[in-house]
Amino acid sequence: MIRIILADDHPVVREGLRAMLSAESDLEVVADASSGPQAEALAAELRPDIVLMDLRMPGGGGVDSIVRMTRAGLPCRVVVLTTYETDRDILRAVEAGAAGYLLKDLPRAELAEAVRAAARGETVLAPSVAARLVDQLRTKPERPRLSEREVAVLRLVAEGCTNAEIGRRLFIGESTVKTYLLRIFGKLGVDDRTAAVTSAMRFGLLEQ
Repeated sequence: MIRIILADDHPVVREGLRAMLSAESDLEVVADASSGPQAEALAAELRPDIVLMDLRMPGGGGVDSIVRMTRAGLPCRVVVLTTYETDRDILRAVEAGAAGYLLKDLPRAELAEAVRAAARGETVLAPSVAARLVDQLRTKPERPRLSEREVAVLRLVAEGCTNAEIGRRLFIGESTVKTYLLRIFGKLGVDDRTAAVTSAMRFGLLEQ
């Protein structure tokens, strides 16, 4: 039996997904969540095989939750199930550790088979998403260059340190930490800490 947690901020969507998946004899929806953090807590408690996660939820976004669940070493695999298929959303989700990226208009039989494939350890992608990823790989930008100090700052960001903690550990002021982060964001073409860490890992600037 493949155990599933649904994470979506729309109750009607969750009910519809539960009905679709529960119709399959080998799939069981064990819980549902209305935000990323709630899904994280349920995943830590229930240890499902799959978490079907929307990306944009008022109570907490999906990408940050995927990062945290991946770092926590939870046994579940997170598959994005969303209406959004922009290049930025796809890339951030994959970099964060998502095991798949599916769209909500997927027919029931195809959704069920994708869940089974993800549970087997396969990567599952909607055809349009796979095409977008191929295009991005073809036009992959050059590896950005970070200074040793910028890498040191980013490594501490990856450990979950605040700007104040980074400053204390590197013996620099908090304002200097902010300056380094702005430089890092600019070089990596991102606008937040999570995206900076995942992008740096993709380029091999930080250890996985």
